[in-house]
Amino acid sequence: MQTDTQYAAETLQTIADDRWKPRFKFEVDISIRSRTCGVLRGRTVDISESGIAAMLTIEVPLREIVELSFTLPDAPAMLCATVRQKNAFRYGFEFVVPNTVSESLRRTCRDLAVDEHLFAGLHT
Repeated sequence: MQTDTQYAAETLQTIADDRWKPRFKFEVDISIRSRTCGVLRGRTVDISESGIAAMLTIEVPLREIVELSFTLPDAPAMLCATVRQKNAFRYGFEFVVPNTVSESLRRTCRDLAVDEHLFAGLHT
């Protein structure tokens, strides 16, 4: 049986492993469905293969699992995420499980990486 300390250590390691994934500026409207707050609207800030950050004007409890709806460049996305962090109005969401949107997320992040690289090359 796993102790709380072991669970906390494994959770922190998972978060640390996912934090290395590159983040890319990504600004679109987002809808968050919360059991405690209802439907909230916000604007994304950045995205990675493991999560997304968004600006919200209403508080969402940390660790709550929510449903996110937003549009990737090639398809609408609807997936579950855990509210991992909050800094003022900026929230960090970690995607809960890979699903059919995963390939679109990977493609979006890859395309954003190429765009950032090309943009940086133009300004050096």
